[in-house]
Formats: sequence, structure tokens, C-alpha cells
Amino acid sequence: MHTPADSARSQQFAAMNRRHFLRGLGACVALPTFGSLLSGRLSAAAAATAAGAQLATTATGAPLRTAFVFFPNGAIPARWWPEGGATDFKLNSTLLPLEPVRRHVQVLGGLDHINATAGNDGGGDHARGNGTFLTGVRINKSATDVRAGISIDQVMANRIGHLTRFRSLELTCDINRPAAGCDSGYSCAYQYNISWQSPTTPMTPENNPRLVFERLFGAGAHGERAANSQGRLLARRSVLDFVMDDARRLQGRLDLGDKDKLDQYLTGVRDVEARIQQAEKFGPNIDPVQATPAGIPTSHADYVDLMYDMMLLAFKTDSTRVATFVLGHDGDNRSFSQIGIAEGHHDLSHHQNNEERVDKVAQIDRWYVERFAAFLRRLDATEDVDGHSLLHNSRIVYGGGNADANRHTHDNLPVILAGDGGGLLSAGRYVQHGAKPMSNLFLSLADQVGVNDLKSFGDSTGRLANV
Repeated sequence: MHTPADSARSQQFAAMNRRHFLRGLGACVALPTFGSLLSGRLSAAAAATAAGAQLATTATGAPLRTAFVFFPNGAIPARWWPEGGATDFKLNSTLLPLEPVRRHVQVLGGLDHINATAGNDGGGDHARGNGTFLTGVRINKSATDVRAGISIDQVMANRIGHLTRFRSLELTCDINRPAAGCDSGYSCAYQYNISWQSPTTPMTPENNPRLVFERLFGAGAHGERAANSQGRLLARRSVLDFVMDDARRLQGRLDLGDKDKLDQYLTGVRDVEARIQQAEKFGPNIDPVQATPAGIPTSHADYVDLMYDMMLLAFKTDSTRVATFVLGHDGDNRSFSQIGIAEGHHDLSHHQNNEERVDKVAQIDRWYVERFAAFLRRLDATEDVDGHSLLHNSRIVYGGGNADANRHTHDNLPVILAGDGGGLLSAGRYVQHGAKPMSNLFLSLADQVGVNDLKSFGDSTGRLANV
């Protein structure tokens, strides 16, 4: 016999299935797959944005791009720091690959992240190195209660992200990303992310260059991508309309707890809707001649170079003006057989002053700088809309969260500021800033894109002078 209790259970089961359906549908619609801005030109939409938009451009009207590139496990200080004065410096062995672009580079000494030090939190310098790198805050030591701070790239994206199709772009070469506790009781969220939308929400980076390319320009071969992206955009709009309509009908039948869950879900749906509106505002995709990457290359050098190329394409097409790139999380134990080093990077970084191990770490440090220098040369060879190079109109911060990984230090961090910032930066120098928070640098960079109303950021003590 079908009892009232049976009916109640059936209704409850139906509601639960509907919620599961919505969540499953959300997993489909939440994937960002939109095209890029018009290649080589500022779009009409970007040119007609709200007052003050010009603050995100250079004096000649070209977009001002900002990227933060993170490399793991610190560096060998004696091989990193240049010798000589501010302008007549001699690059040491690790940074020597930067010689062809040294006129566009500042080596910044004396920048610290004191909140990455152990303090009362004990072990976990690798997690703190990542979590503090762009936030400047002391992260909460927990595997489940994640609390960091909004990162400076997202502060910028919140202010200028409306000028481009994508607010920001997050990239990584970490193929595996664990979800449980990672370093001495810290959540893996700290160790595998440097970009944070809020203190509790990291911006998960993409590790597959094919997916990055398809997100920027659409799926398919050259000649098909714009139409494919437009079709997918319309399909997503239809799905979103269905989800929102169905949610409104469902809301009156839920108890208070389930309404809260549905509200949380719909917040994500509305974010997708905002992305669609952003894509619609900027119109049809461009369709680069470049072939879509096949996926993750087997060669790690090719992998790193390809991800750098994705960032270059995003900047060249003005798809975004803010990007982050994690070359490898702090604590990464990758081996470098391509340069004859079979041991893991992290293991070697605790070298205990063994000269053979120190030399191997220095070779790895230089390998990363070689890849970075190659990227800078490609930026320098790419003409921008104002006749200058992309490198001239960029600010690329290259650094790590540990200084000397053997001792887990976080003062005098290895930091490079590449690019001329459209003429706003005094490049071609080696500058010792003398024990200043790295957050001071972030305040100065934020000022240059119009985010000049920040009184402080992270552990800042003021703006960083002489950049």
C-alpha cells in the first residue's frame, strides 16, 4: 500500500535528484570556453568602457599587461645575485641567459615575505611560500579551514578585468594536483595555487595547453573556431536559462537548509552568466593561424615553452591583461633528466652545502631562467599596437616563495621584474631595496594600472620606490 510516508519519501527523493541534476549540469556549464579579443587592436567595447579605463593602458594607448611567474624551491643565492652597481652590474651564472634582454630587466634585491616564515606555525615553508607569494598574508595552518587573502593579480583583475574578454588567466605546469593535506598540515590549496579570488577561494590554474587555447580561441581547426565558440556560447546561454527557470520553480519546495545549498549553487551559475555576457560584449572570436596544441608535451621544456606561448597569445590578442603562471609548486620534486640530473629538485634543494648538490640546484635554477629568457625574447620580438614590443608594454614578475630552500628562508627573495611597463618602469638595473615587504612592490604595480586607492596590501608598509 502506498502510504503518506511513501509519498513524502518520493517527493524528497525527487527533490534530491533534481538538486543532483542541477549540480551535474553546473559542472557542464561552469567550464569557461570563450574566445579572444580582436587580434592586434583594442576592441570597440574596450575603448568605450567606463571612465578611467585609460589607466590600464600605456601613454601611447597600448594595453598594459601584468604577469606573475612562480618558480619552485628558491635559488642558490651565490649564483643568483649580480655583481657590480645598479647599471653596470654583471649577471651571475644563473641569470646570465637574461643578457640579451637585460635592458628590459630589473633584478630586485631586498624584498621579503615575512609572513611566509615559520613563526609559531612550525613546518610548512613550501605551502607558505606558495600561499603568501601574491597575497602577503599569513595563511591559516589547516588542511580543511583554508584562509589566505585575495592575491594582487585578482585585485587588478577586479578593477580592469572588464576591459578584456577574460578577467585573468591562470596557468600551471603541475600535472598532478592533490586535494588533501600537503605540507606539514597545510591544505594543498595553498601549495598549488598562487592566485586567490578571495581568502577562501583560489583561482585553479589550467595545466593543459590545449584547453587553454580552446578557452581563448575556441575548439576545432583554423577556420572553424569562431563558429564553434559562438555555437557553444548559445548552447550555454540556453542551458543557463533552463537552469535559472528550473531553480525558481524548485526554490519554493525546499527547506531552509536546501535553499542555502541552492543559493550557493546559483552563485556559481550567475558567475557563468556574467562570463557569457562578457564574451557577448566583445563579439566574435578571432581565429589564429596557429594549430591547436595536441595536449601536454612529453618534453618538459616544450611544455613550459608552450604554456609561455599561451600567455603571449593571450596578451597579444588582448584576451586578458592579467596572468599568473606556476612553473612548479614549491616543494616540487621533479627530476631534470633533460640536463642530466636524475635526483628530485626538492631533495637536492636541501643540499646541506654539498658542492655537487649545490651545483645541480644551480643548473636547475638556470634552466628555469633560460625558459623565462626565451619567453621574454619572444615578447620583445612581438610588435604591439603602438609600434613598441609586447615586452615594452608589460610587467612580468618572476620569483619564488623561498629564498634559500636549504634553510627555508623568505627574506631577500629571488625576484626579477621584466618589461618596461609602457615606459613607467626604469629597467636595465640591479636594485637592492633593503629589507622591504614584497607587498610594497605589489602596491606600486597596482598604482600603474589605476588601482591607486589601496591604502595597504598584505603586510605592506608603503609603496616601493625606485622601480
